[in-house]
Amino acid sequence: MNSYLDLIHRDSLLNSLSLEHLRIFEAIARHKSFTRAAEELFTTQPSVSRHIKQLTETIGLPLFKYVDNCIQLTPTGEELLIIYQEIFQHLEDFDTKLVDLKDSNQGCLKVSAVTTSKYVITNLLQPFCKLYPDIRIALEFTNHEVILTRIQENADDFYILGYPPKKEDIEIKPFLDNPLVVVAPSNHPFVKQSSISLERLAKEQLIMRERGSETRMAVEMLFAERGIRMPVKLEVSSNNATKQAVIEGLGLAVLSIHTLYPELQRNQLSILNVKGFPILQQWQIAYPKKKWLSPIVSTFLEYLLTEGVRTKSENF
Repeated sequence: MNSYLDLIHRDSLLNSLSLEHLRIFEAIARHKSFTRAAEELFTTQPSVSRHIKQLTETIGLPLFKYVDNCIQLTPTGEELLIIYQEIFQHLEDFDTKLVDLKDSNQGCLKVSAVTTSKYVITNLLQPFCKLYPDIRIALEFTNHEVILTRIQENADDFYILGYPPKKEDIEIKPFLDNPLVVVAPSNHPFVKQSSISLERLAKEQLIMRERGSETRMAVEMLFAERGIRMPVKLEVSSNNATKQAVIEGLGLAVLSIHTLYPELQRNQLSILNVKGFPILQQWQIAYPKKKWLSPIVSTFLEYLLTEGVRTKSENF
């Protein structure tokens, strides 16, 4: 049991910690530099040092250490950083709730999605923005690995990806089918063939997305299941670059069918009949089960799920 003096010390510590102290501490931890932290916070380095000295004296243990002239967190500093992140996440959530309570048709949405969903999501945004013109949307398109990091950091309201983490605390809602197909220039000899084996495909020059993309993950799993080595001739970081490389005759590629409509209509690309394809992926919407969904987020989430069903019925 804590003694009376322990309780007094605890209350004194809580009273002495200020948000300003914590902001300065976090900036130093992130930049690993007192000078860069001061520049970001528009203050002086002596002021930053004074705040950290006061914070260290209040806690009674060092927060930073120098290793090879580089600033690193001590175990105490690492614990304080976790506390900082939790405090400011709660404050940010509270600020969002206040906005939503004042006006359910105003506020900001933060969504991260895999790059291949860009074509679908952007098409769906236009009618939603007309319905809710005062809602601001921060939309980040990136690859699978980055989204997993953002989920861990609770950086967004929800996430759209094909392979969400299988955790009990993550809510998963199926959104839209995402078939992956093999494409070639429309004048390629394979276009006229009714069936192409995966072994034969492996002898061609393949153009693939970068490691960490969900499309590449799916193709690698298919080749691995068949015990076939997957040759990669060219690696690119976007779907548009992949399509252009195929059109120019640099090789064949695997892409989401959602990315191909313009090129298929212009007869620049053709879908090949390769055994094992299409790979039937499905985009999922994921978010922490305990996360409070504001009216804005709930409205957008319901809109996406409804439009996902409609899009599926129209196209497939």
